[in-house]
Amino acid sequence: MKLLVTGGAGFIGSAVVRLAVAQGHSVVNLDALTYAACLENVANVADSPLYAFEQADICDRAALDRVFADHQPDAVMHLAAESHVDRSIDGPGAFIQTNITGTYTLLEAARAYWQGAGKPDGFRFHHISTDEVFGSLGPTGQFTEDTPYDPRSPYSASKAASDHLVRAWGETYGLPVIMTNCSNNYGPFHFPEKLVPVVILKALAGQPIPVYGDGANVRDWLFVEDHADALLTVLTKGALGRSYNIGGENEVSNLELVKMICALLDDRHPSGAPHADLITFVTDRPGHDQRYAIDPTRIRTELNWKPSVTVEEGLARTVDWYLANEDWWRALQNRHGVGERLGKA
Repeated sequence: MKLLVTGGAGFIGSAVVRLAVAQGHSVVNLDALTYAACLENVANVADSPLYAFEQADICDRAALDRVFADHQPDAVMHLAAESHVDRSIDGPGAFIQTNITGTYTLLEAARAYWQGAGKPDGFRFHHISTDEVFGSLGPTGQFTEDTPYDPRSPYSASKAASDHLVRAWGETYGLPVIMTNCSNNYGPFHFPEKLVPVVILKALAGQPIPVYGDGANVRDWLFVEDHADALLTVLTKGALGRSYNIGGENEVSNLELVKMICALLDDRHPSGAPHADLITFVTDRPGHDQRYAIDPTRIRTELNWKPSVTVEEGLARTVDWYLANEDWWRALQNRHGVGERLGKA
């Protein structure tokens, strides 16, 4: 298949690009190269005859029409998005523009291309979203594909809106759509503003490790390479019009996660041990959701997919990757907002 991957220079998108090329798919990576994008993320496939790169904004309809005409993809995997909750609190406008207007523009470009090509049966528009659209759970329960939407942040609200647009384009225009909602990702090439890389890099620098509130917020942690595998599985095997929740089946509180990373660094970087002494509790994020958890029954039973690594195994691989790739993360630390406390409202 020839895949058009939007946001393919970002964290999750680049994992999809790398895996898709490894599996023999042709990939067109469309990315605007905003602050969190990095072409080094796909350097190992950049010279492959199966790979092409297009710098374009998903809000630019003319650019999208050209890309569709030039490359004639068999499927779209839509990952381009503003994704950092803290940044959405400080500046929601960019999230409305990219996640809502951008998704609308991409849907219209894809629809025009699909209709112009005679509505080929094999075409797919795969929209990748987040479990944050479902809101916050108490101490029990899990999100299913039928959980009512209840977004609590500008980020999750913008992603919820994009989900609704995709469903509407499927119902109204017959566009062949598939949707996925994932839990928190972590792993190699994670931009250094999210929790896992922040903990690693603060600990390596001997700086305070910030933990919001009391650290009791719980997330289901999904290794990014497992997520990429799940996404390609859904694209190739999922039922049209269907949505699939993708989780790591690894529920851990933020404080537990931070302590796990610190223990790994104590073993691998003993000069700073015990790194847990650096943990510092800071004022909580406004509207901080208490708990997310995914019920993976649908993707497990219908598509026979499950995660391949535990959170312990994934974190060890992630810490090792950051220790071995200092040049990559050093180059990103001067980008706007990195290392600063954002989202105080």
